[in-house]
Amino acid sequence: MELTYLHAVLLGIVEGLTEFLPVSSTGHLTITEKLLGLTVDDPAVTAYTAIIQLGAIAATLLYFAKDIWRLLTAWVGGLRSASGRENHDYRLAWAVIIGSVPVAVVGLLAKDLITGALRSLWVVAVALILWSVVMWAAERRHDVLERRRMQRGEGGVTLRDGLVMGLVQCFSLIPGISRSGATISAGLFAGLDRVTATRLSFFMAIPALTAAGLYELKDVDVAVLGIGQMLVGIVVAFVVAYAAIAWLLRFVAGHPITVFVWYRVALGVLLIVALSAGWLTAA
Repeated sequence: MELTYLHAVLLGIVEGLTEFLPVSSTGHLTITEKLLGLTVDDPAVTAYTAIIQLGAIAATLLYFAKDIWRLLTAWVGGLRSASGRENHDYRLAWAVIIGSVPVAVVGLLAKDLITGALRSLWVVAVALILWSVVMWAAERRHDVLERRRMQRGEGGVTLRDGLVMGLVQCFSLIPGISRSGATISAGLFAGLDRVTATRLSFFMAIPALTAAGLYELKDVDVAVLGIGQMLVGIVVAFVVAYAAIAWLLRFVAGHPITVFVWYRVALGVLLIVALSAGWLTAA
């Protein structure tokens, strides 16, 4: 496989744009790799897609730096004293920690399946469509709770919320489902308001994406991927992801995530047509 700077820029843009939108970054990267003529199940390709996630996670760290510091200090304070454990940020920090464990365990145990058989455009197409139903149902649940004024904000996040969102996040290991789509939907079902569910989804992305990117570093063949190409992909992903985070937080404050459902379904149907007609191969 020869990864060019054009590949690096295009994949960086796709990663940064889709990592935090509920449309599936893995699914879009897989489609892009196929269109660029890359072998999607090539270890070098799968390693590269995980590495450029470091750019997206760097954008998250920068954007939420104050929040991260607030949660970290609250967590440490809660470990030190009983009064610190009364701080809702202490519970929020534990929710993020607990919610990050399931995806790490499942991702490690199912690594070969995730980077192998599941890297099929048929899987992406079906997952895009089926998880759209879940997102639609989550928004309906959100609307019901909103009318009854039963939604909870960030101060009402519980450890159970973190566990539920963390368990559902495991489904995002299937290309086409979307990590943010899974976690935001779980948060809405749990009774969180849309902005809180989205922010918590971002917080949970930090350990998940960092672990995935660092884990793949051990298998990186710099001679194949190229240090320059890796750096370009990471930087591009960082810039685009930062803009995407800022936009999405403003968007969900006044719009439902069902807006993305129509795009997901249309893309899934288009993929099925392309695969059935032989315009694209599944792997």
